[in-house]
Amino acid sequence: MNMHMLLSRTVAMVDSLAVENPVLTPVTTPEEMDMLDMAFKGGWIMIVLALLSVICFYILLERVYVIRKAGKEDPMFMDKIKDYILSGETKPAILYCRTVNTPAARMIEKGITRLGRPINDVQVAIENVGNIEVAKLEKGLNVMATISGGAPMIGFLGTVTGMVRAFYEMANAGNNIDITLLSGGIYEAMITTVGGLIVGIVAMFAYNYLVGLVGGVVGKMEAKTMAFMDLLNEPAKK
Repeated sequence: MNMHMLLSRTVAMVDSLAVENPVLTPVTTPEEMDMLDMAFKGGWIMIVLALLSVICFYILLERVYVIRKAGKEDPMFMDKIKDYILSGETKPAILYCRTVNTPAARMIEKGITRLGRPINDVQVAIENVGNIEVAKLEKGLNVMATISGGAPMIGFLGTVTGMVRAFYEMANAGNNIDITLLSGGIYEAMITTVGGLIVGIVAMFAYNYLVGLVGGVVGKMEAKTMAFMDLLNEPAKK
């Protein structure tokens, strides 16, 4: 019985201390931000930005696969082509180029089919094929460049529309202005800006990365073209 009374007095003492001393009162922790909920509060602008991000990642993955595949070649490619040309076996050389099936191989194949014509005609034919191959490698890059520049502008549009909605609700509230009335518009204004910047920055880095990959393949194509043209000039030097 004495123990029960002692516990009761202890509990009563703790309750009184909590009332008198606010430091001892339980503190409610604020609810953590959920990124998904924040995105939903951004409104329809976030749907547009989500679609742009999907397009950006699709172009990135598809182009990386295509460009890296185009850059892989047999290190002995030009040596084999040289052996075929010097021995007069043009048909096996063309079949070999079709087997390799890369941009540089297709350029060399076009040059082989023009053998016997003036050197300038051969070079022009190779350059025309090279321009077509570069255009194929750069497919979709203009879309990614547009996303990198347009996504921040779309996010800024969401900022403007969100602030307009916030001020509109403030005007309709009259003297009874409550911060909860403005929270929706402010959320939309801030979140769309962040979303637009994120999509734009990712698209910009992805675009520059793809441009670098294309530049590497183009360098290999130019090296193969120069080697082939030197090969055609060898008999004239002897």
